[in-house]
Amino acid sequence: RTLSGGSGGGGRGSAMAHPEEPLPTAMPSCPLPSKICDVARSDRPRSCCGMAMAGFRTAKYQVPEWQRRNAGVYYKAFTVSEESERDRAESQNLMKHTAACAQRAQECSKITLSQRLQDIHFWRVELQKEIMELDAETNLLAAQKLRLERALDATEVPYTVVVDNLECRERRQPPDLVIDEVERQLLKEADLIRDIRDLLKRTIIQATTQIRSNRIEKENCELDWSDKVETYHIDDKCVSYCTDSTNVQSHPSSVKFEENASTPKSWAQFSHDNISRAEQEKLASVQLRSLINNIIHDASEDLRMQRAAVNEAFDAHCRELDDCKYTLEQHLKQILNDIRDEEENIVNLKKSIRDKEAHLKVAQTRLFDRSFRPNVELCRDEPQFRLVSEVEELTVFLEALKRKLMESEQNLKNLEETRMKLEKEIAVKANSIFIDRQKCMSYRVRYPVDLEVASYK
Repeated sequence: RTLSGGSGGGGRGSAMAHPEEPLPTAMPSCPLPSKICDVARSDRPRSCCGMAMAGFRTAKYQVPEWQRRNAGVYYKAFTVSEESERDRAESQNLMKHTAACAQRAQECSKITLSQRLQDIHFWRVELQKEIMELDAETNLLAAQKLRLERALDATEVPYTVVVDNLECRERRQPPDLVIDEVERQLLKEADLIRDIRDLLKRTIIQATTQIRSNRIEKENCELDWSDKVETYHIDDKCVSYCTDSTNVQSHPSSVKFEENASTPKSWAQFSHDNISRAEQEKLASVQLRSLINNIIHDASEDLRMQRAAVNEAFDAHCRELDDCKYTLEQHLKQILNDIRDEEENIVNLKKSIRDKEAHLKVAQTRLFDRSFRPNVELCRDEPQFRLVSEVEELTVFLEALKRKLMESEQNLKNLEETRMKLEKEIAVKANSIFIDRQKCMSYRVRYPVDLEVASYK
């Protein structure tokens, strides 16, 4: 170590230490650039010259110390060299060992990743197959749902026809406004159509719910499939990595297990559960499609049979009405003949009464004139008795004829009333026939032929 003191009579306060910079042995030494520093001077009184030189004698090493220090340096250098040589040998062995282990670990990881790729590919193919099958099944169920909706729309016409028939038959006149077989069959048909419509609506709701479930499970499988695809690409890229790859980097934070990471068992179970649920929904969808076919077929058959029963009841009732109307017309024809004959009879009775009244007038006039015979000529002779007897007989005949005329007029009145009743009944029957045959049966031609066929249109 070297200390620099003050010059001349200056004290230590005016001195400043300048340490020497160590220089490399391979390079020649060169003077450092000068540095001008302002040194604060001490206010203490200056010491004598002997006191100032004491530092040069006391701050230096002794020769034995210098030799011991050099020997220590030599030993240290030898020891360090020997340790360095041993360390290099160990390093070579360690590098060879780590290189082999790293290569084996990389190959093992690559094999494990390849096996993992096979597992991912297996589940990806299974999920894709399940997605396609479930999508096809959902489309088939949607087509069946469309059939249900069309069948439901097709039942509107039969229900409208039945309601119209019932409303038309309410316009029948009271004698024919009865709850007959046609009425019962129409009410039965209306109840059947309402039940079918309710069943179709419930089945449509069930099909909509099943389609929603199918799509939910399909979406779950698609999410799982997309994760499998993304994972396959990631692991496939990881398999292609090697030490010569240019896109590898250091990621120290990746060496850890995530808390939400799955296990191989739970990973496989997750995909298995998704496929299992999708299979269950697919099976339920197949069963529902079969049920829809049966419902549409049975509903079509029930409507066809009930329509045939109603048409048969209409035909039978119309034939019955025709027979009744024909019978009434025959009775009316007879009543009209009776009225004509009775009117002729009344005319003859009136004529007979007039004739008898004329005879009575003649007899009464004779008696009246003979009552003016004078004195003894006013005799109760045979002509007188005969005239009186004639008047009495004519009076009895007139009374009988008048009674018979009254009876005939009453009979004519009864005949007229019967004629009016018959004509009214015939009009009622004609109105009933018109309603049943022209209004109801002609309107039932619009009835759909087959509900099952209509569901495909």
